[in-house]
Amino acid sequence: MQRAILYFFAGTAISFLLNHFLLGSQGWELDLYYGAAFGAAWGMAYFLDDLKFTLAQKLGISFVGIAVLVGIGLIFFNVEKAVPSVIKFSMVFVAYYLVASFRSSKSLRN
Repeated sequence: MQRAILYFFAGTAISFLLNHFLLGSQGWELDLYYGAAFGAAWGMAYFLDDLKFTLAQKLGISFVGIAVLVGIGLIFFNVEKAVPSVIKFSMVFVAYYLVASFRSSKSLRN
């Protein structure tokens, strides 16, 4: 759990810094929101990369994460700005498990 939280904060910071300073800022608030989506996906993917979770549980928990992101995005921004966070979240989540699938253990934890 501690490492998943670390991945959340590291992913958020790295993504925020890249978006804000290198890729063209859309305002620090939106950059932070997109960074948090990236960090949340990385941290959640690492947290769920455990044999105690079934595939259905992993999908359900990730959809809850997406719903929370959209909810936060709708509170602070509009739909057009909330949707890209879901895309970022999904891309990172899928990339994590794609990379893990190439390992014999099917996990990046081991």
